[in-house]
Amino acid sequence: MKQRDAVRMWYPGVPSAAWLLSVPLLAWLLLWLRKKRQGCNNLSTSEWENKPTSNSDQPGVTAQAELEVRGSLYFTQIYTETLFPSAGFCSRTMAQPPSTDPTKMGAGRSIAVLTSGGDAQGMNAAVRATVRVGIYTGAKVYFVHEGYQGLVDGGDNIRPATWESVSMMLQLGGTVIGSARCQDFRTKEGRTKAACNLVKLGITNLCVIGGDGSLTGADQFRTEWSELLAILLKAGKVTSAEAKASSHLNIVGMVGSIDNDFCGTDMTIGTDSALHRIIEIVDAITTTAQSHQRTFILEVMGRHCGYLACVTALACGADWVFIPEMPPDDGWEEHLCRRLTDQRGRGSRLNIIIVAEGAMDRSGKAITCDNVKKLVSTKLGFDTRTTILGHVQRGGTPSAFDRILASRMGVEAVMALLEATPETPACVVSLSGNMAVRLPLMECVQVTKDVTIAMAEGRFDDAVMLRGKSFENNWNTYKMLAHVHIPEKKVRKLNHLCVHLLSHSGKCILTNVSVNVPGPCQSNINIAILNVGAPCAGMNAAVRSTVRAGLLQGHRMLAVHDSFDGLAHGLIEPIDWSGVAGWTGKGGSNLGTKRALPQDFMDEISLNIAKFNIHALVIIGGFEAFAGGLQMVQARETFEELCIPIVVVPATVSNNVPGSDFSIGADTALNTITMDQTICCGHQERVFIIETMGGHCGYLATMAGLASGADFAYIYEEKFNIHDLELNVEHLVEKMKTTVKRGLILRNEKSNANYTTDFIFNLYSEEGKGVFDCRKNVLGHMQQGGTPSPFDRNFATKMGIKAVLWLTDKLKDCYRHGRVFANSPDSACVLGMKKRSLVFQPLSELKDLTDFDFSFALKNVVLHRHRIPKIQWWLKLRPLLKILAKYKTDLDTTEKTEIEHVIKKRAGVP
Repeated sequence: MKQRDAVRMWYPGVPSAAWLLSVPLLAWLLLWLRKKRQGCNNLSTSEWENKPTSNSDQPGVTAQAELEVRGSLYFTQIYTETLFPSAGFCSRTMAQPPSTDPTKMGAGRSIAVLTSGGDAQGMNAAVRATVRVGIYTGAKVYFVHEGYQGLVDGGDNIRPATWESVSMMLQLGGTVIGSARCQDFRTKEGRTKAACNLVKLGITNLCVIGGDGSLTGADQFRTEWSELLAILLKAGKVTSAEAKASSHLNIVGMVGSIDNDFCGTDMTIGTDSALHRIIEIVDAITTTAQSHQRTFILEVMGRHCGYLACVTALACGADWVFIPEMPPDDGWEEHLCRRLTDQRGRGSRLNIIIVAEGAMDRSGKAITCDNVKKLVSTKLGFDTRTTILGHVQRGGTPSAFDRILASRMGVEAVMALLEATPETPACVVSLSGNMAVRLPLMECVQVTKDVTIAMAEGRFDDAVMLRGKSFENNWNTYKMLAHVHIPEKKVRKLNHLCVHLLSHSGKCILTNVSVNVPGPCQSNINIAILNVGAPCAGMNAAVRSTVRAGLLQGHRMLAVHDSFDGLAHGLIEPIDWSGVAGWTGKGGSNLGTKRALPQDFMDEISLNIAKFNIHALVIIGGFEAFAGGLQMVQARETFEELCIPIVVVPATVSNNVPGSDFSIGADTALNTITMDQTICCGHQERVFIIETMGGHCGYLATMAGLASGADFAYIYEEKFNIHDLELNVEHLVEKMKTTVKRGLILRNEKSNANYTTDFIFNLYSEEGKGVFDCRKNVLGHMQQGGTPSPFDRNFATKMGIKAVLWLTDKLKDCYRHGRVFANSPDSACVLGMKKRSLVFQPLSELKDLTDFDFSFALKNVVLHRHRIPKIQWWLKLRPLLKILAKYKTDLDTTEKTEIEHVIKKRAGVP
């Protein structure tokens, strides 16, 4: 090698001549960049943003050239900071928007909260969240007692709210700050008095919790605000300074009504709790009705809205329902009698009829319980009883759903008030699927009025549509399951591919055997249903709707007992319409369920799929259902029999199935946990440590913490150490010095292998000596038991129908040359709720979004599994849990909810 070539070589640790020559140049560049930094830092954000695009001091430099220089500076910044982290280059070459400190958003502002109109369970949870989040933001919060009447009367009716003043109210029904129907507020004189009371206290933000009438009054109050101020100024009741400080009024509404009659929201605060009361009564009546073979007619509330009646009919499997939005057709009396007679003919010992209090016929004549009773007793001779539930539907403890819904709405309401400008229209915080959204208040009120107009004009289809997608889906689901004739059965021949195993040779011989089986005449499709994993409330409701929806589509439905184990051992039998009668309200799994996965007996499963001529599979269960379905998809390369459409319906208390925000059974488990925690409210200076189920998924612990006002919830997804435990103990010690002398700590069962429930109990007991004592409770499998909640019954029913309809369409696409063959990724999906809708997601795609974590396995035995989705929506609610417990934490305000319009829902409606 020549010497000059050797000189050019790069030796590690020995600088080359080129490098040595470049050092002075790089040093000069670094010095120049630092000078630029000083110039950059000397410019304020506003100066930088308002700096002219062209440099007047350098006439030869164009705006484009300066833009290129800025781009070069940005590139040089990145390059220099990468190579020289200590160079200290200006980190703000272009202005960045200042971050909002949520604890100072409400500084110098005042918020008033009132409840108006009819009371509803969950109103207290909304008040509590509004008060505490308002205080968290630095705002001053006021209670307005006795609704609008208190706003008009003023004085002691408008009082400052404190953190402690909303303690111990989460579990209470009704509204502790009172509600009244105020006639004075309907007059301008009354509204003028209300405005004066607010101005004197400097209140410019009003949160109203009530129905459409209360919210309409709030919007009118806001619209007249400037006029009311002028009247007060002229009368000398307020000063110019006071009027200027209160120049505009912000209004945000939350709908609190058990009727769920406000258009624009899927659920109003109180509706779910009312459904709990109704279903409890219906379940109790069912037992006595069955004993005496009686027909029961129940009237539920709702005024001119049939939501409660419709969902109740779905949740209890009622034989008939009357709702005002869709009166029965002429001649309904004969149809009703025929329906009841048919049910008795199929072996049913009772009939249940639900009547909404505003029910009417097509001519507008009211339909009452007494009318229906007289009809059934006279024409059929059935022993008939009526029950009018009345105001019991408004009473009692709010459900977990209502507590969480109200808390989330309270947070969103405060944010909407503090982000509002004088140009922002009054909005209402609503629920759309799984999301809190803001809607223009008066648009929602207008659509609600349009429903009444549509019913008065006989446009009943429009009335149902205007109620919203949730109402429309409920009505269509009920019609599908109840108001149809079951397809007639007939004997038909099926060619079964039977498999005979020759024991002496170990070979399989496939033969076609024709057998006579009962089945609907419309199709030759066989769909099998099985439950997999731990049992949970709502599984039976999902099976019932799946079976009946399949029969209505003309399919033959097969029940698989004992999960994949039963599928492998041939525990398969046909199931008909009456075979699932009464399953909606039953807990557990009537089909039987196990945790075994199919990988150990895939041969037997494929043989039985061929033997029973199964064309599609519905797997209802938890994470094992997801994992088992995924294993079957992966085994398609080996077993052609597995190339059939597969749908997984999530059903587990853990709510850990990828692809769905909610699982069947989770709501029932949450209510079980929440109701158990009511015992904590009656003890002073005592801390309860509660262990919840969920595996490694902290959903139950977190959401139960929100629903019960827990001081903390330990979960696997949010790591904690001994220092965190110490801080939590100190927090409780400080809390005991206030008027609130009770504590509640939740721990997910697998949140930490070392910090067990016993460890946390012993730690709190030791550190709390002399201040508080401790009790612990491991709830265990009671969270998996009990009758399903109304939400789980309704959710499971819809999921089952959706699964069957999807399979029916998929089978049409996969049917080729007289056989079904499905091996594409989208032929095996998880059906789940994502934000606002039910969606199907391929199992293979969800695999990458799942934390299986089979990190430690020995001889094919998995010793450590997380079994949770990598992204879980409810983790965003963790800061809310801490804020409501008075922890100093950050609230994410970067994602701002924009106001959405609802008038578009009226498209096509005359």
